[in-house]
Amino acid sequence: MRLELNTIQPIPLDERHGTARDLFTVWFGSNLMLLTIVTGGLAVTVFALPFVWAVVGLAIGNLVGAVFMALHAAQGPWLGVPQMVQTRGQFGSLGSLLVVGIVIVMYVGFLSSNLVLGGQALVSIAPAVSETPGIVLLALLSVFAAIYGYDTIHGYTRLMSVLSGLALLVAAGWIIWVHGLPADFLRRNAFNWPGFLSAISAAALWQIAYAPYVSDYSRYMPRDSGARDAFWASYWGCTLGSFLPMVLGVIVGLAAPGSNLVAGLAELTGGIAAPVLIIFCIGMAAATAMNLYCGALSTLTVGQTLIPTWSPGPRARICTVIVLLLLSLLGALLGKAAFLHYYEGFILLLLYVLVPWTAINLVDYYLLRRGQYDVASFFRQDGGIYGRVNAAAVACYLLGILVQLPFIASSLYTGSVARSLGGVDVSWIVGLAVTSPVYFFIARSSRARAAAPHSGR
Repeated sequence: MRLELNTIQPIPLDERHGTARDLFTVWFGSNLMLLTIVTGGLAVTVFALPFVWAVVGLAIGNLVGAVFMALHAAQGPWLGVPQMVQTRGQFGSLGSLLVVGIVIVMYVGFLSSNLVLGGQALVSIAPAVSETPGIVLLALLSVFAAIYGYDTIHGYTRLMSVLSGLALLVAAGWIIWVHGLPADFLRRNAFNWPGFLSAISAAALWQIAYAPYVSDYSRYMPRDSGARDAFWASYWGCTLGSFLPMVLGVIVGLAAPGSNLVAGLAELTGGIAAPVLIIFCIGMAAATAMNLYCGALSTLTVGQTLIPTWSPGPRARICTVIVLLLLSLLGALLGKAAFLHYYEGFILLLLYVLVPWTAINLVDYYLLRRGQYDVASFFRQDGGIYGRVNAAAVACYLLGILVQLPFIASSLYTGSVARSLGGVDVSWIVGLAVTSPVYFFIARSSRARAAAPHSGR
């Protein structure tokens, strides 16, 4: 085990290593955790769906959302830089800070959510203990892998792919065949369109929210490993790693109704609750380490943008990891009392702000530039050929958020179109459908004008 020395700099070709299998396990193993189970449970506890329709909605959302996630994964081996550094190619050096800042908030939010669940798991195992020790313990477990970096995180997720996978199978088998499901299990709740589409959206967002991560964990891969292999390994790793624990969350949410799904899981698994929850908590440490690691890279990207002559090293990354951990720890301790309410609002907020970014990034990478970027320009003080601010990208990003407003249906705000549809939220579909073509035509026109000859006029 060795300390990673690179941070946001391009990874030299002679330092590239790994296979597509590593991309499968990093996304499969990191998703087998309590937060994924809780997200799946939303389909029946918040969206009030019956078992079959909950599973169908979550399957559709994961299969569709993972397409966008996996398309980002293929960018890492080719460019060799973190995802948020590559975003400078679309938004410009300063313009990219709009997205990077939002992504840092996302990392801190997901990390806080995982820490809260770690505390709840400890209480479920030892009711006499408060949530705080579990939150702090998980935070300490997370910081180790985040400090050592890329290879340690990949190794950790390979191990958890096996351990957490076995725990998932054993827990599901125990609940179904040992504890037993309620006689009316399949009849609990009733189909409703708002809930069904919300379940699809929650699962799709779970996948799309990984879009800012994926290049961070594929940038060391050999450049000739192929975009196709990177795509499918990431796609199936994240889809299966997310969908399977979400189904367990649906089972727990229906079989043990209540606001605390972690306590419900402990109740249903009975005699094996302690080892199952301990393994899932250890697995969460992999996910929280990934959030810390990516959050640190994104924060260093902000610093290097503001001070272009600075080339952050491992010491800067370690210090940033510690600061982000303290912020997340504070958020977890303050928000633990109303976790499920805050978490639902948090993932919906992410949906609205990440969708336009992923549309712009993928259109630019695959349709306009076809992967051809000047990586050196990413680190130039003036933004190189991408400039400081790409007004077209920033405008399309803001447009992508605004067009979603009438279609939003949440506890904080419901748009006029969503109300007329009975509370159905299709905002993310509208955001993708509008942002992608608008950016394509505006960006292509801008590049055509810039390339036009300036002679005789």
